[in-house]
Amino acid sequence: MTASGLAGDTHPSRPALLSVRGVSKRFPGVQALSGIDLDLGTGEVLALLGENGAGKSTLLKILSGAQAADVGTILLNGVPYVPAQPHEAQANGVVTIYQEFTLIPTLSVAENIMIGREPGRAGFVHWGATFGVAREALSRLGLSINPRRLVRDLSVADQQMVEIARALSMEARLIIMDEPTAALSVAEVERLLALVRILKGRGIGIIYVTHRLDEVMTVCDRATVLRDGRLVGSADIATTSIDHLIRMMVGRDLGAMAPVEGGSARPGVPALRVSRLCTRNTADPHATTVTDITLSVQPGEILGIAGLVGAGRTELARAIFGADSITGGQIFVEGREVAIRSPADAIALGIGLVPEDRKQQALFLSLAIRNNMAVTAMGRRRAPFDYVSDAWERGLVREFQKALGIRMASPDQAIGNLSGGNQQKVVLARWLALKPKILIVDEPTRGIDVAAKAEVHGLLGRLAQDGIAVIVISSELPEVIALADRIVTLREGRLTGEVARRKATEESLMRLMTLRTALEPA
Repeated sequence: MTASGLAGDTHPSRPALLSVRGVSKRFPGVQALSGIDLDLGTGEVLALLGENGAGKSTLLKILSGAQAADVGTILLNGVPYVPAQPHEAQANGVVTIYQEFTLIPTLSVAENIMIGREPGRAGFVHWGATFGVAREALSRLGLSINPRRLVRDLSVADQQMVEIARALSMEARLIIMDEPTAALSVAEVERLLALVRILKGRGIGIIYVTHRLDEVMTVCDRATVLRDGRLVGSADIATTSIDHLIRMMVGRDLGAMAPVEGGSARPGVPALRVSRLCTRNTADPHATTVTDITLSVQPGEILGIAGLVGAGRTELARAIFGADSITGGQIFVEGREVAIRSPADAIALGIGLVPEDRKQQALFLSLAIRNNMAVTAMGRRRAPFDYVSDAWERGLVREFQKALGIRMASPDQAIGNLSGGNQQKVVLARWLALKPKILIVDEPTRGIDVAAKAEVHGLLGRLAQDGIAVIVISSELPEVIALADRIVTLREGRLTGEVARRKATEESLMRLMTLRTALEPA
């Protein structure tokens, strides 16, 4: 095991594929990378680890040709490698699969796999050859996806497979995977890890970026860790532990996912109660139909909602928040029946929603942090001529920057340049500025590192202590058990059970999430 200094020599039985030496990159006011060394062998899976803001994304952008290093050398198969643009990286066999897919939903699978490289002549595409090459790339991965299907009709997992098939069609020698399992279910994760093993067996080198350390222990050969833009060291997975990797990443012992000390459910009228709620998302034909859901949450309580992908967790949250239409049932806030026809209605009633996809559904990535944080509170800001002052926005940022420990250069920094953990804190601050009665948090720690995850967990516990009713939706069962006072489980849009935290185990929750129960109609 290499704990520091050397950036992990390639495995002695594997020829060197990639060698990075002394790579540094500086942005205005920030040293993103400082003298990074990294090695990767052919057929090796290397985990690239670190907290959000550690420099991983910057290094990936340099390797993929999206940015240039200030200093340092990179060799690919022993030859200097300095791609000026991503297409030059791809021409050299280096393909990056990003957490946010780069597929075009309205095109077919084959068109996405072959985009920009369609066979043909004189400006005409040879469609037979296009579908043939795509079909071959899919079959090499053991996939039965129809290359003529539109990408928008595929599941998230199948879209991920199409991204990998596209990389194979480019004759990739090095594939960079950025959080490849962030949006996948347990079964889909296993499927993807099996594909990683297939790629490894074909001699393809893989840089695997993830915050899920159990996956690192399962599929990776070595791990290289960055912290604050510097190399901490490398470790052979066969001779290390998750605890050691965490210490390398955060510089201290973090411990297991300990139960969060939240508030306690206050007796009396529930903050929120839904009775026999039914909903259908007419805009998305693939969304799960929610049927006959009854649940409640008390002030000061954290209610967990667990279920597999497609169970209806997000659809239930969107219905309560007014983003999806309710087709039946009732909603009560503090004992009073209410009609929620839009998110504006929900906000007026003191309900906030932190959605599962913060970049697509919560943030204005090109706008400043202060604009993003203040957007929900503007309606309650009284000022002449509806003017919102810069000073007020900056004051709001200062308040929550200190309270939540948000790391930023200034309130005017574009929020798209923050790490995932800090972006999530800004979204939480947006709702805290409204002093909500009920806060629904969908996948609160998706795509953020282990240290930021612990901070978000602590924050949700403090909100419950302040008397806010918190609903947490998570696909990570250890997270639900650590956070929630009570846990309800969903399956195919229906409620299947309820368990107190003291009695909850991953096995008991999985049983309720996967097996038909007495609560479901036959």
